[in-house]
Amino acid sequence: MHKPLWVFGYGSLIWNPEFPVEEQRVARLSGWHRSFCMRSIHYRGTEAAPGLVLALDRAAAAGCTGVAFRVKDGAEPETLAVLRERELISGAYLEEWLPLTLDCGREVTALCYVINRETNQYCGGLPLEEQAGIIATAVGGRGPNCDYLFNTASHLMDLGIADPDMQWLSIRVQALRGAGHK
Repeated sequence: MHKPLWVFGYGSLIWNPEFPVEEQRVARLSGWHRSFCMRSIHYRGTEAAPGLVLALDRAAAAGCTGVAFRVKDGAEPETLAVLRERELISGAYLEEWLPLTLDCGREVTALCYVINRETNQYCGGLPLEEQAGIIATAVGGRGPNCDYLFNTASHLMDLGIADPDMQWLSIRVQALRGAGHK
């Protein structure tokens, strides 16, 4: 484990870290992009009707802007346990220690949860319209899939992080739900 412990949030960790945070900074991770490339069979869908959640998917020319959280000193073991219980529930994520560039220019190594492309939950490359249809209707143990999308998109906007796909999906899912696809 690296000390201090930094954790990179690019989806729900941005708005629901569930661990004690000493510091948070907007940060950039090169070589990966935020993508609805993981079928959710627990939190935002079920095995019978999977939802979609975000994962970091490797792409050479890509970059993902999110939030780097520095865990409160002394809370590292507890934080790792909480994160592993939450993120490694099905084997769809892998833990990687990757370099981030903070908005102040400093570089840190952070714990990142990236997609395991070998899992049957991996679904990279789905067209945005197909993603929207799934997100508009799926529901899992932590509630409707659309709430996950809306919370993430809203928090990215509040942080000044542009993500055109997230914005398009938010608008499209709202339209689909308004048309009766609940």
